[in-house]
Amino acid sequence: MRLRNPLPARAPARFNFAGDVIDRWAKDSRRPALRWIGRDLSSERLFTFAGLSAASRRGASALSEAGLKKGDRVLLLLPRVPAWWEAMLALSRAGLVAVPATTQLTPKDIRYRLEAAQIAGVIADPESAAKVDEARAGSPLAARFVAEGSRPGWSSWEAALAAGDESFRGPATGAKDPALLFFTSGTTGHPKMVLHTQVSYPLAHRVTAMWLGLTPRDLHWNLSDNGWAKAAWSSLYAPWNAGACILVHDARGKFDPQTTLDVLERFRPTSFCAPPTAYRLLVQERLAARRLPRLRSCVSAGEPLNPEVIAAWKKGTGVAIREGYGQTESVLQAGTFPGMKVKPGSMGLPSPGFPLAVIDERGRQTKDGAEGDLAVRVKPKPPMGLFAGYWKNPAENRLRFKGRWYLTGDRATRDADGYLWFVGRSDDVIKSSGYRIGPFEVESALIEHPAVLEAAVVGVPDEARGQIVKAFCVLADGHAASPALARELQEHVKRVTAPYKYPREIEFVESLPKTISGKIRRVELRRSGPRGS
Repeated sequence: MRLRNPLPARAPARFNFAGDVIDRWAKDSRRPALRWIGRDLSSERLFTFAGLSAASRRGASALSEAGLKKGDRVLLLLPRVPAWWEAMLALSRAGLVAVPATTQLTPKDIRYRLEAAQIAGVIADPESAAKVDEARAGSPLAARFVAEGSRPGWSSWEAALAAGDESFRGPATGAKDPALLFFTSGTTGHPKMVLHTQVSYPLAHRVTAMWLGLTPRDLHWNLSDNGWAKAAWSSLYAPWNAGACILVHDARGKFDPQTTLDVLERFRPTSFCAPPTAYRLLVQERLAARRLPRLRSCVSAGEPLNPEVIAAWKKGTGVAIREGYGQTESVLQAGTFPGMKVKPGSMGLPSPGFPLAVIDERGRQTKDGAEGDLAVRVKPKPPMGLFAGYWKNPAENRLRFKGRWYLTGDRATRDADGYLWFVGRSDDVIKSSGYRIGPFEVESALIEHPAVLEAAVVGVPDEARGQIVKAFCVLADGHAASPALARELQEHVKRVTAPYKYPREIEFVESLPKTISGKIRRVELRRSGPRGS
C-alpha cells in the first residue's frame, strides 16, 4: 500500500501552531475543539477553536507581562484540566518553550527539572505548586501561575486569562526556535531533555493525525497523562491539525477500566487511543455488553501490544486495534494506517516522509527477517518531526547519531511486506547460551495463558549461560501463585514459542514497575537478579 505524504516538500521558514492552525479553524466560530468531562462524569464544558484562539492570545499576553521572554522555558504541572490546553497554546503564541510534566512528580523530581532546564516560569495546580515551592527552596522564578485554585505568592491563571490583551500577536517563530522540552520517561538512568522546534514537530504531527484517521467530524479520546509526550501527539497536535474535537476525561489516580468503558459508551468518541497497559485491563471486562456504535478507530502506541489482546478487543468491540511506533524524540515513525492490512503485533510500515530502517552494526540495511537496530536516516537532512537533539547532552547525541543514522535504541525486524516488528530495547535483548531472545515474544506467550494478566521478561546473570530468561508475572483474578503454576507457564511457553526461550525463573508479583507513560521499567526488574532457587 502506497501512503500519501501529508507534509509539505519543504518546511516553512515560519510557523506557529497557535497562529497557523488554531486560528485557521477558529474562522468557524462554532467549530468544537475540546469537550471536557469532570472526574465523576457529571460536569461538562465545551470549548470552540475560536474561544481557545482568543484565550491563547490573552494567555500569551499575560505570560509576556509577567516578564517571560521568547525562548524562556515554562514548566507545566497540570492534570487533565482545560488550563493545560489553554497554557500550551498561549506558550506557543508567545514563543515560549513548554516543558510538560506529570503531577505525580516529587519535589526532588521537580528540583531536577527546574535546575536542568533552567526553568523561568511555572503553571501548576495547587498541589503541584506546593511541591514547586518546596523544590525551589527560595530560588527565583520570573512567573508562577496557579490554575484550578489558589496558592499564596502565586498568580491566578484564570485571572490572568481574563485580564490579558486579546489583541496580542506574539513574536514570529521559525524553524530553529525551540517549542517543547520533554524529559524522557527514563526506563534507564536520569531523564534526558528532548528538544523540539516550533516548525518541525507540531507541523509533522499531520502524519500522526493520518495514522489516527481523524477528520473535522471526529471526536477523539486519548488516555495519556499530560506529562507524557503522547499527550502532545494525540491530545493536542494531531487532532487539532485535523480539525477534530478532543474528548478529555479528568481522570486521576489508578486506571479504572469500568469508568473508561462508561466514558466510551456514554460520550461516544469515534476515535480512541490507549496504551497497551490499558487495553490489557479493558479486555478483562465484558466488552460485548457495551454499546459503542460510533467507535470506528482504535490505536495503541508506547510499547508493542500482544496479539491476543488485539484479538480480544476486536471480538468484544468489532474494531481492530492499529499499532504505531514513535518516541518522545519524534512524531509517529511507523504505523498501521487506515486501510492497511493489520498484522497483529507489528508496528506497521514506516510513516510517509520518515526514512526508517533496520540496520546492522555497519549501518547497512538488513535482509528481511534479520534483526537489527531500528534507525532513522538523518543525512543529507533529517525528516520533519525528528527532534533537534538532546539538550545540553553532547555525549548522548554522539551515542545516538552515528554517521547518516539516528539510532532509536530499539531492535526490530522487517518482513517481506516491509512491516516492522519490535524485538526489544537494545539493552533489553537477552543473550543466553549463544541465543538472542527478545523479551516481547516471551511476554506475549505468557499473556496467552489465562492465568497471566501482565508479564515482563528480563535477562539476569547466569554463570553457565551468560544470562537466563526470568519472567515477572501479575496473575489474573481467580489464580494463585504456586510452584505448579510456574511449571505450567514454563511448559506453555515451550509449546507456543521456541523451547530455548522459556523463562527458567518465574516470579509472581502484585504489579510491575512502570514509567509515568505506562512503559515497563525493566531496568528495575533486572536489578532484582535471580532468586537462586
